[in-house]
Amino acid sequence: MSTKTEQSVGPVDTVKLVLAAALLIGGLVGYYYFAGQYSQLYRAVGVILAVVFALLVGMWSDPGQRLWRFAQGSRIELRKVFWPTRNEALQTTIAVIIFVIIMGVFFWALDMLLLWATQALTGRGA
Repeated sequence: MSTKTEQSVGPVDTVKLVLAAALLIGGLVGYYYFAGQYSQLYRAVGVILAVVFALLVGMWSDPGQRLWRFAQGSRIELRKVFWPTRNEALQTTIAVIIFVIIMGVFFWALDMLLLWATQALTGRGA
């Protein structure tokens, strides 16, 4: 039996994550700070670079590596999923649309019946 203990984030990883957050926030702050001095293109490139560097620094941390392994495992599991054929998806969509129409008519009729009953009991209405 194999049990893994939950590891806490070490001080080096904390520094990496704080640096990644600082890069991200710095890029966003810089975008608005330099609004009057540089064109939107340069500011957008700066934000994109800040995001890329923040992701790189974040991925070097242990939580970033665990997130990457999780994403890879998710992609593998996604390939194992049974996806319906186009015909099956079309048939299911048509069945859902028909059911929604039937239920819509049912609730409309129920609403009209309750409206009629309320008007008959209270003596109000058209």
